[in-house]
Amino acid sequence: MPSSINRHTNPMHIFDEPKIDCHAHVIDPAHFPYGTNVSYKPAGQEIGTTAQLRQVMKTYGVRHALLVQPNSGYGSDNSCMLDAIANGDGRFKGIAIVDLDVDIATLKRLQAQGIVGAAINPTFYGNEHYKQADGLMKRLADLDMFFNLQVEHDQFLMYAPWIESIPAKVLIDHLGRPTPQAGLNQPAFVAMLRLAKTGRVNVKLSGYAKYARLPYPFEDCWPFVQAMVEAFTLGHCMWASDWPYLRAPERQDYGPLVELVAQLFPSAADRRKLFWGTPNRLFNFAG
Repeated sequence: MPSSINRHTNPMHIFDEPKIDCHAHVIDPAHFPYGTNVSYKPAGQEIGTTAQLRQVMKTYGVRHALLVQPNSGYGSDNSCMLDAIANGDGRFKGIAIVDLDVDIATLKRLQAQGIVGAAINPTFYGNEHYKQADGLMKRLADLDMFFNLQVEHDQFLMYAPWIESIPAKVLIDHLGRPTPQAGLNQPAFVAMLRLAKTGRVNVKLSGYAKYARLPYPFEDCWPFVQAMVEAFTLGHCMWASDWPYLRAPERQDYGPLVELVAQLFPSAADRRKLFWGTPNRLFNFAG
């Protein structure tokens, strides 16, 4: 039997290496109906229940996951995600969507339920919607919570001065969704690299299908991965799947995304830090 599929003769096949998935969603409209005012309602293969996620995690050696509340389907109704955390036997923590003027008491209640930060998504609503989000960032900093940011193209430039001056811990989704054809010197990407010096900014190496112009294995994204790792080091980078691939432009599967990490990071020690060491330090999962 070829070694590439014989996991029994190689106990540390990449599927068996312990992992924390740092960006996944739970979507279960049968038990947690979508909001009536949401602009996009996931359907078919986009739906991913907690039970389905746990099976995927078991198959690919994922022991924990950081769940990110989706704008699609639920918006600021975090009920589905909070249920997954509450019944997850310690496997899950979460990033919530909250009102931009949320008070400290509400954030503390979410924190007590396993929420480690709050997300904003300018790729969904645009920067104008978040022009007052610095107040939220300050409150998250006060509680030692994460400000989770998903941007694309040059949107990040609005947030760079806030990140530099407000002592919040930051998570940047999907490498900041750069524009591959604009190269490594595009202004937003350069601004992100510069903020590595803060020691508070962390980057998810993920979501390539959202911005790559080439199909899997997304080789036009590789220079951006390399540049991020060089600037931030693996001490501030983490892996994520983006499961169950909302609005994916083409079919996406979990296994090939795990295997891609072996191409990008052939060193088992590097993968250990990316898959486990860094996210476990940042999010303090039990083990």
